[in-house]
Amino acid sequence: MTDEAKNRKNRRTVIGVVTSDKMDKSITVQVDRMVQHPRFKKYVRRSTRFHAHDEKNEAGLGDRVSIVECRPLSKTKSYRLVEVLGRSRLHAATSGDAKKG
Repeated sequence: MTDEAKNRKNRRTVIGVVTSDKMDKSITVQVDRMVQHPRFKKYVRRSTRFHAHDEKNEAGLGDRVSIVECRPLSKTKSYRLVEVLGRSRLHAATSGDAKKG
């Protein structure tokens, strides 16, 4: 197995929610995680935002998506969209109105 094939296996895949789709071919994805507080031992929710490449502009605001780590595509984009796991009601409603009008 070559080094390139090993690197493809070790790419980080995360699931999150699209918080912005205003950029062309780009989305912002918020990924939540639970972390234990070091002093009080209570689990607190922490979030991280990633910029991801969306070639076909298929993800909309509020959609649940899966993104995977890739080579740097720009200063801030190092992830690309793999698939849309679930559509938001907001995205479904706006796409339905666009077809009517």
